[in-house]
Amino acid sequence: MLCKRYCPSEIFHHNLEHFRLPSELRDPWLCWSTLILSTAFCMVSRHSQELPAILDNATLNVSDRSAHLNALKMNCYALIRLLESFETSQTSLMDLDLGGKGKKARARAAHGFDWEEERQPILQLLTQLLQLDIRHLWNHSIIEEEFVSLVTGCCYRLLENPTINHQKNRPTRDAIACLLGVALTRYNHMLSATVKIIQMLQHFEHLAPVLVAAVSLWATEYGMKSIVGEIVREIGQKCPQELSRDTLGAKGFATFLTELAERVPAILMSSMCTLLDLLDGENYVMRNAVLAAMAEMVLQVLNGDQLEEAARDTRDQFLDTLQAHGHDVSSFVRSRVLQLFTRIVQQKALPLTRFQAVVALAVGRLADKSVLVCKNAIQLLASFLANNPFSCKLNDTDLVGPLQKETQKLQEMRAKRQTAAASTVLDPEEEWEAMLPELKSTLQQLLKLPQEEEIPEKIATTETTEAVKGRIRQLLAKASYKRAIILTQEAIGHFQESEPFGHMDPEESEETTFLNLLGTIFKGSAASTQEKNPQGSAENMGPGQTDCKDKPSASEPETSRGKDALVKQEMLVQYLQDAYSFSLKITEAIGIISKMMYENTTTVVQEVIEFFVMAFQFGVPQALFGVRRMLPLIWSKEPGVREAVLNAYRQLYLNPKGDSARAKAQALIQNLSLLLVDASVGTIQCLEEILCEFVQKNELKPAVIQLLWERASEKVPCSALERCSSVLLLGMMARGKPEIVGSNLDTLVSIGLDEKLPQDYRLAQQVCHAIANISDRRKPSLDKCHPPFRLPQEHRLFERLQEMVIKGFIHPDPLWIPFKEVAVTLIYQLAEGPEGICAQILQGCAKQALEKLEEKSNPQDDPKETPMLPTFLLMNLLSLAGDVALQQLIHLEHAVSGELCRRRVLREEQEHKTKESKQNVSTETTMEEEMGLVGATADDTEAELIRSICEMELLDGKQVLAAFVPLLLKVCNNPGLYSNPELCAAASLALGKFCMISATFCDSQLRLLFTMLEKSSLPVLRSNIMIVTGDLAIRFPNLVDPWTPHLYARLRDPAQQVRKTAGLVMTHLILKDMVKVKGQVSEMAVLLIDPVPQIAALAKNFFNELSHKGNAIYNLLPDIISRLSDPEGGVEEEPFHTIMKQLLSYITKDKQTESLVEKLCQRFRTARTERQYRDLAYCVSQLPFTERGLRKMLDNFDCFGDKLSDESIFSVFLSVVSKLRRGAKPEGKAIIDEFEQKLRACHTRGLDAIEELEIGQGSSQKTPSAKKQSAVTRHQHLTSAASDNDFVTPEPRRTTRRHPNTQQRTTKKKPRIVFSSDESSEEELSAEMTEDETPKKTTPIRRASTRRHRS
Repeated sequence: MLCKRYCPSEIFHHNLEHFRLPSELRDPWLCWSTLILSTAFCMVSRHSQELPAILDNATLNVSDRSAHLNALKMNCYALIRLLESFETSQTSLMDLDLGGKGKKARARAAHGFDWEEERQPILQLLTQLLQLDIRHLWNHSIIEEEFVSLVTGCCYRLLENPTINHQKNRPTRDAIACLLGVALTRYNHMLSATVKIIQMLQHFEHLAPVLVAAVSLWATEYGMKSIVGEIVREIGQKCPQELSRDTLGAKGFATFLTELAERVPAILMSSMCTLLDLLDGENYVMRNAVLAAMAEMVLQVLNGDQLEEAARDTRDQFLDTLQAHGHDVSSFVRSRVLQLFTRIVQQKALPLTRFQAVVALAVGRLADKSVLVCKNAIQLLASFLANNPFSCKLNDTDLVGPLQKETQKLQEMRAKRQTAAASTVLDPEEEWEAMLPELKSTLQQLLKLPQEEEIPEKIATTETTEAVKGRIRQLLAKASYKRAIILTQEAIGHFQESEPFGHMDPEESEETTFLNLLGTIFKGSAASTQEKNPQGSAENMGPGQTDCKDKPSASEPETSRGKDALVKQEMLVQYLQDAYSFSLKITEAIGIISKMMYENTTTVVQEVIEFFVMAFQFGVPQALFGVRRMLPLIWSKEPGVREAVLNAYRQLYLNPKGDSARAKAQALIQNLSLLLVDASVGTIQCLEEILCEFVQKNELKPAVIQLLWERASEKVPCSALERCSSVLLLGMMARGKPEIVGSNLDTLVSIGLDEKLPQDYRLAQQVCHAIANISDRRKPSLDKCHPPFRLPQEHRLFERLQEMVIKGFIHPDPLWIPFKEVAVTLIYQLAEGPEGICAQILQGCAKQALEKLEEKSNPQDDPKETPMLPTFLLMNLLSLAGDVALQQLIHLEHAVSGELCRRRVLREEQEHKTKESKQNVSTETTMEEEMGLVGATADDTEAELIRSICEMELLDGKQVLAAFVPLLLKVCNNPGLYSNPELCAAASLALGKFCMISATFCDSQLRLLFTMLEKSSLPVLRSNIMIVTGDLAIRFPNLVDPWTPHLYARLRDPAQQVRKTAGLVMTHLILKDMVKVKGQVSEMAVLLIDPVPQIAALAKNFFNELSHKGNAIYNLLPDIISRLSDPEGGVEEEPFHTIMKQLLSYITKDKQTESLVEKLCQRFRTARTERQYRDLAYCVSQLPFTERGLRKMLDNFDCFGDKLSDESIFSVFLSVVSKLRRGAKPEGKAIIDEFEQKLRACHTRGLDAIEELEIGQGSSQKTPSAKKQSAVTRHQHLTSAASDNDFVTPEPRRTTRRHPNTQQRTTKKKPRIVFSSDESSEEELSAEMTEDETPKKTTPIRRASTRRHRS
């Protein structure tokens, strides 16, 4: 037999040598299966080597052919089945042990060899076999389908292995692709392959990339392009509903289409029409795949300016489809479209005509609800900026001028061309020749039609021949050939005796007659003149002249040049117009993107930062606003955001353009100086943090610091503003490296504090800021070994500061006050004994004030008249006293207290070292514990010492500060006498600073402060006092607590400035737990609808932060709802909805939702007006409902069932039902249906219908009767007041007691404190509260811990 022939005896020896079986292998079946596989491999190999000679043998008889065929089938069958068996066992082994070390060794131990290395030779052998012309072994040279399926089936079985797409299995994948490629080309395997590929894509997620590589290979290397169309057609015919259910199959198809489009876009493009229906399906993954395929074709096939018309139309259709799906219902599709357009723009494949439309699409998507879409829209706009074809500088103001100039030039060129065209007389003969073909065609059609079908042209009886000829000529000129021919027919019948209509040649055909007649009429007298006198016209021409037909050819170059110039001008204007429109769109986008800079998503913030960097680099002027706005993000807790800001400023400012290091330093300083123009204090602090980071990392070159010193010392000519900014930048850098300023302290003093007049207080102020950065700002106790850095009192710095403050005191310079504040702060920060220096300053200024007062007092004047000090002097004096008082307090509590602690610790450590040798181990431990207690007691003793100094000594009559208290109180108590706004503001701030020193003094002046806060007509004064009272609430919380309602009241102040300040102060106090969060927090909620965007944003930020503090908002919501829906003091209905929508969005826990549902439903019983019913219903509808929440609502249905007759309330509850149905599970639909039935029954028939409905449904629970319900209704007013307590969130579980006088207590009106502004002017001179206006009870503040809130 042939099988024996192909299995010689030495095969066993060859097998052992080939597979190298291990000696420890003991399983006999494993040995035999390995040997059988080796045998089958060798049999097929030898048979394939002999087959070419056998197939070429023409004398092969039928029996031999049949024997060879059977041997081939048996050998192939055995080899393939063994192949599949080994593959199955390998897959099973991998399923049991998916990973880990030694996996390859375990596979070798299981099979006796590495199966992954042995698959490729078998596949290559089968490929060689199929490449032979083996069809001659079959009858009629037709190979059986079963044999082809046997060979190809093993390939598909191998592909099912999850590890086939690993890099190590690439040879196997290539061998499979080659084997199937041969089957496709030689054995008609296309239909089976298509079906198998579709099935495998549906069930094996890992196969999409593998099959894409195989299909692209067959289409390119094997010429089987049609298989791409077959596979795509099968995918396109898939049912959309099936794809929406089969997510795994849809994902496989989508991956296959996307990657196939990347490899063979030109081949796939011819089959795109079969995929268009997928764009209307529900599965967004398939839509994304089709759109990605279109984008790939635009990028790789339909790219360039040399496209044919059909290709250009196809490209436009693809781009139209992409743009349309930029508004897809799925955010994933919208995001994908923007990503695809980003690639198209980056590869410059987007036609210029579509720039504006796609930019508009990106700008529109910036307002998308999806964060992912917004992020990709920003990326697309950044790509547009980076790849725009217009200019490297997109400043719309710079583009307006050239656009207007070139547009005017274009209009002039067009006008000139029109004038030249009007003056040019066209040759009638040429015009006639041009219209003759179309005229002849129209005439032939008319002559074939019956006459009655045409509408005749009427000729009036009074109309002459010339008039008719003029009408025919006009019709011909307008290309109205049909009407001209009909009119000519009428004229022939009407003017039979008149020329040219009366003289017709009967021998000519009708068509020729009409054409000649029309030609004669159109060419007119010019042609007849030329015919009559051809010789005269020729004789009149000179030797250098030509015929009129030659004249246009002489002017053709000039005409073509004019046309070219006009076309170029039109292109230039269009270019400028497109650039201007693009710049406007980018400007619009900047306004939107800047609002996204403080989103919660880190990736979006990073994209916004990168966009502004790019916009700034392209010279968009509004980008500087974004670059400044990102500065506060340097304090972000997200490391990615902070690093993005640092990278942005590093990219924008640390790498300037320049030929030398000095030129780069100059550009860097110039750019940083622009940021400081009109910069706020917060902006300067942020920039200081960034520069400090750069300095600490040595990223700033020494040339920058050198140039800053040269500008500050005027070695380089610069303006006063540039000099000031240089000092400011040096001070910022000194925070990172204090030696920058510390080594040049004397130079800095001479720069800003010299003796020249007039003094530059702005420069002096920046010098003080810079010098302040050389000191160590840490607490002294942190560095026990070294005393804090201080300069002696005799240092030149303090001499100059003292002299400048005293000399500037008598000059009305508005910059003196901020300089004086910085100077006093610097003295207390760096000087030894700063209180002595400041006492001298106070005494010097007071002395000058007294001298001025003496100059004002004239002995000849009336002695009853009190001499008045100039307002600015009094303001300067009080402001100086307040600054000294505050800095003295800070000095005592930080510097002095820290130094006392440092010295005590050093002393205790020294004492401990001396006693250490005398103590044993046990007593040593005890000693350390005692030292800890002693240390804590010592801390209390030091703090008590500082407090007693502040209470007893600082404002004692013997101290300098005490001398200013009477003057300060007189100014504050007499706003009518001292009415200057600046003086009042300075006095109020000074009074607040004095109150910070002593609790006793503060308690005595709180009534005055709050009276000014309520009654003052100056917004700046109310703002200042709001800040002062906020500081006092932190320092003396027990004293300020009774006055808290007055702080909340300023949140409704009519002045925008006051509301903003009050919002900031209350945000700080509440979030720091310095005031009790009471029901008045509803005033903060009202700020959410403030007309000023900054105030509304401040309130939103407050509630965002408050939502992170446990259950704070949940506990406050009942009170807020009660107050805002109150008819007397609440807000309107629409603003109420806006506020509650924001606040209820913070309720995310199921337990909170259930509790609020119950409370809100109970509240329906105590509500008094229909407006309150509607408000409560709206609040219920905004909660995130779950099934348990719905059950709570059903349990409390009686509370609101009688209110459902109101259509608006009923519609709100129906919206709750529709919201519940969206994500409802099948088991929860029954309760939703029950709830909806109850709603509709109550709406139509009232609460009586509920009992009938429950009886009809067989309910075992009976609802109260209508009579009982009415009884409840009658007694609602008895429990209305008490139920308010139910509405408040209860405390943690404790026994509650019922008070018999609850109703009396709750209905009793509280005494109101009314501050009216319409009192007499006499009362304003002494602005103090009456005794009954002052709160009597002081409530101590207890620090609320987040652990006390209920979860």
